[in-house]
Amino acid sequence: MAGESMPQKTKVLPKDDYYRKYYWDLRKDAWNCTRCSCCKWIDSWDVKSARFAYACPSSARYLFDAYSCQGRMDIALALLDGKLQYSDSESLLDIIYKCDTCGNCDASCKRVQDLQPLKVMLEIRAKLVEDGHFLPAHKAVIDGLKKENNMMQRPRSQRGNWTMGLKAKDLTKEKAKVAYHAGCLLSYDEGLWKVARVAVTLLNSVGVDVGIMGQAEMCCGGRAYDMGYRADFTRLAHLNEEAFKKAGVDTVVVSCAGCYRAFKLLYPELGKKLKIVHILEYVDFLIKEGKIELTKKAPLKLTYHDPCRLGRLSRPYVPGESIGGIYEPPREILRAVPGVELVEMERIKESAWCCGAGGGVREAYPDFSFWTAAQRIEEAKATGAEAIVTACPWCMKNFADVIKKQGEKLRVYDVLQVVQKGVR
Repeated sequence: MAGESMPQKTKVLPKDDYYRKYYWDLRKDAWNCTRCSCCKWIDSWDVKSARFAYACPSSARYLFDAYSCQGRMDIALALLDGKLQYSDSESLLDIIYKCDTCGNCDASCKRVQDLQPLKVMLEIRAKLVEDGHFLPAHKAVIDGLKKENNMMQRPRSQRGNWTMGLKAKDLTKEKAKVAYHAGCLLSYDEGLWKVARVAVTLLNSVGVDVGIMGQAEMCCGGRAYDMGYRADFTRLAHLNEEAFKKAGVDTVVVSCAGCYRAFKLLYPELGKKLKIVHILEYVDFLIKEGKIELTKKAPLKLTYHDPCRLGRLSRPYVPGESIGGIYEPPREILRAVPGVELVEMERIKESAWCCGAGGGVREAYPDFSFWTAAQRIEEAKATGAEAIVTACPWCMKNFADVIKKQGEKLRVYDVLQVVQKGVR
């Protein structure tokens, strides 16, 4: 493309409202991609070994360029220009949806060209769904979401079961300054209930005026957004905003990185203004204020996994600055627990490798999802750590499932479980 000027809008410009709104910005980014392959690798300054240098799970797993960010930009450009139709390739949906939407390609690209490849891919997904092209596995999950307001295809009447015996206000009957939003996975996976219960217990122990929605809690809509189901995301955003306002809530505290990103980054796109705090931000503050005292020794060698949606996907990118995110609070919390030795993996913070559970991959392509998690587990094992610690239930679930399947000895903790070990 050297020496060429960017082509102007042409008669192939689709006429519907969606493309009138998005076509030009998306096409500009897709066209300006130089196919430099930086999206496939973490920043060269951060590479410590060839073994753990890949950034993109789908590119590393499938090796064909179509499954890389730059390959998908080619596909997006061809779709936008009308040179490629949905029916032209049986593998089109496979290529577009075998992506964790982890944003590692986006972070790499922004260091080089300041393009928005993740936005291009997410908007293409939304257009596919709008035009009736979707994965059956996703459709089944979304049908359950429409009926029960959760991503687990479980009855909404069971959503509050995790709260039994907890002392917290019922926000459907009382008002509170702080709402603890557990999220779908923590609410329905009994093996993860302990994470949500520790969060509420810690907040109660320091006198926080906290309440919970119980069975009235609803999905944040973030996973539906990533799958391309924008109408369902918008519906849930409106319902959640109304529920929090009715309960008089000032602050929403979450344990799920996906919920954090949805509330913090996606809701403002709809004009929703909520004060969102991840539980680790809150706990980090409480520890530094001396309200949570960590005096009990917990002799553990740990490595921390940065969830994508708590790290590079949780903050708008500002040109000239590093990719923002919640990176230090979990590390400072772990170091504050007596006896804990924190050892880092090679790919951390904005270059962290994905757990494999996001973007609808776990639902539609479980083998790929588990392969991605297995790669991270190998990286964690290489540190000599006895456990991998994270701050997202989806990461925790994916790692735990793969470790069990492979018969590994590595343990998986949420950061709050480590905190609990340090509290007398």
